[in-house]
Amino acid sequence: MIRNTVMAAAALALVIPAAASAQAAKPNDAQIAHIAYTAGVIDVAAGKQALAKSHDKAVREFASEMVRDHTAVNEQALALVKKLGVTPQDNPTSQSLQAGAKAKLADLAKLKGKAFDKAYVTNEVAYHQTVNGALSGTLIPSAQNGELKGLLQTGLKLFTEHQHHAEMLAAKLK
Repeated sequence: MIRNTVMAAAALALVIPAAASAQAAKPNDAQIAHIAYTAGVIDVAAGKQALAKSHDKAVREFASEMVRDHTAVNEQALALVKKLGVTPQDNPTSQSLQAGAKAKLADLAKLKGKAFDKAYVTNEVAYHQTVNGALSGTLIPSAQNGELKGLLQTGLKLFTEHQHHAEMLAAKLK
C-alpha cells in the first residue's frame, strides 16, 4: 500500500509541474493542440509498454483501450489542426510532459509481473487525474477555437471514463 502511494506521488510529481505551467501561462490554441497531442502520445506509449510487459488480462484490455482511444483522439486532433491550418506549437508544458513520461516509462521498464501491473495502473490513475484537471481547468477554458474546444471537451469525457476504469482496475489489483 505504501509503495503504491509512493508510486502515485511520484507519478503526480512528474506531471503536476506541467499542469501548473500550463495554468500559469494561459496557452494559445497552437500550444493547446501540442499539449493535448503530446498527452495522447504519452498514454499510447504507456499502453504499448503494458501490452509488451503485462500478462494480466484486465491490464492488457485496459492498455489496449488506452492505445485505441488515445490514437483515435490524436488522429482527430491532427485532422482538425490540418483543417484549421494550425501548426501545433511546442512549449514548456509539452516538453515537461515528455520528460516526465520518458522517466516514468524507464521506471516501469524495470518492473515485472504484478509489480509492473500495479505501478502501470496507479500511474494511469494519476496521469488521467492530472490531464483531466488540466483539460477542465486550463486547456478547455483557454481554447479560442470552438472546434478545438469541442474536441477537448469530448476528450475530457472519454478520459474521465478512462480514469474511472483505471481506478476500478487499481482497486482490483491491490
